[in-house]
Amino acid sequence: MNSAKPLLENPAPHWKYDLPVPNDPPSRAPSAQTLTNPPNHVNDVYLELPRSSFKTRGFCVWAAIALFILATTSFFFQISIITNLRSFHSLAAFFFGLTASIVSFWGGVYYWRMDVEAPRDEPIRFNRLRRKVYVYRFHQDGLRPFSRVAWGVRTEVYNWEDLRAEVSSVYGPMGTGGLIETVSLAVVEPGTNKVIARFHFAHESDEGEMYWAIAQLFMQQGPQALPHFLRPPRNWNNEKVTFNLARRLAPKVKWPEDMDLESRSVP
Repeated sequence: MNSAKPLLENPAPHWKYDLPVPNDPPSRAPSAQTLTNPPNHVNDVYLELPRSSFKTRGFCVWAAIALFILATTSFFFQISIITNLRSFHSLAAFFFGLTASIVSFWGGVYYWRMDVEAPRDEPIRFNRLRRKVYVYRFHQDGLRPFSRVAWGVRTEVYNWEDLRAEVSSVYGPMGTGGLIETVSLAVVEPGTNKVIARFHFAHESDEGEMYWAIAQLFMQQGPQALPHFLRPPRNWNNEKVTFNLARRLAPKVKWPEDMDLESRSVP
C-alpha cells in the first residue's frame, strides 16, 4: 500500500510509505530464497520471526576498548598536569584533558553495553489463535549509560489488528555512504490512527516487506499459506560464535515463563 500520504497521524521519522494493514492482502508474495533467516519457529498456533536492533555487531566492543584506553591515558595525563599547574595554558590543558577523559569513558560504557548486553535475538511472536503479538525488545539509553532501569530486555504484548508497518528512508553510514530503508511497526489505539508505541522490525525494506507478508499470511490463513523455507531455523541461543566478542558475551533469549507459555498456546 504505497500511499502518497501517511496513514498514521504521527508517521515514523523519514516515512516513505505504508505497508498493508494486518487483515489486508500482502503487498508481495514472500520469497523464501531471498530471506537471510527463515522463521525461528512456525506451527498451527504461533509464528516466531527473528529480529535485531543492530544489523552488525562486534565493532562497538573494540571501539569501547579504544575509548577506555583513551580515557585512562587522559586520566594519567591529568595527574601530570596537576603537579605542574603554573600557567593558564596548563590550566586549559587540564580542563581539556579532563573533558576528553570523561567523554571517552562515557562513550566507552555506552558502546560496550550496546554491543554486549543486547540479546542474541529479539524475536517477535505472532499467535494466530489469540490474535496477539509478543515482542522481545532490548532498550538502551545513550544519555544514561550507567542506568540499570533504562537498559535491558522488556517483553510487550499487542493486538494483531493494532499493528501498522511503515517503511522509512534515511541516509546512513554504509560502506560508501548511501540510502538505508528500514521497516518499523507502530501500535495504534484501537479504531484510530494515533500511535502509542513504535519499534524496529527489519533493517532492509525488502526483508521487512517479506517478513510482514509472512506474518499476514500466517495470521490470516495459517502455516499452510507460507512458502517452503530452504534454510533450517537458526538456533540463536546455541550458535557457535568464535571471533565475534559481542555475540559471545551477548545474553541468550529467555522469555518470562508466563508469557512464553501464553505466546505458544491456544486461548
